[in-house]
Amino acid sequence: QVQLVESGGGLVQPGGSLRLSCAASGIIFSINTMGWFRQAPGKQRELVATITSGGSLNYADSVKGRFAISRDNAKNTVYLQMNSLKPEETAVYYCMLENVRGGVRRDYWGQGTQVTVST
Repeated sequence: QVQLVESGGGLVQPGGSLRLSCAASGIIFSINTMGWFRQAPGKQRELVATITSGGSLNYADSVKGRFAISRDNAKNTVYLQMNSLKPEETAVYYCMLENVRGGVRRDYWGQGTQVTVST
């Protein structure tokens, strides 16, 4: 089992910045992917950014150049630095960890943290 605990959400003005953190604990395989997804009211959950245990990055086109994902493997923690936030990015942000072993992938999700971009 894997447990994920997110922190860092909150209220920010348009154009502002926030940094999300997600600490993972439990059985974490050496090959894994961690990342962030978000879900706005009435919309499907969507990818924001992911980072593999080897350091490969993937971003949604809408956040490229403004968001930065990073991880501390020693702490099993992933971060998301969000800059120049827009009101339409108001959503619940979810942390995800995908364990990979022998071709089998299993995903785990955090409880989510609310990010509200508003004046």
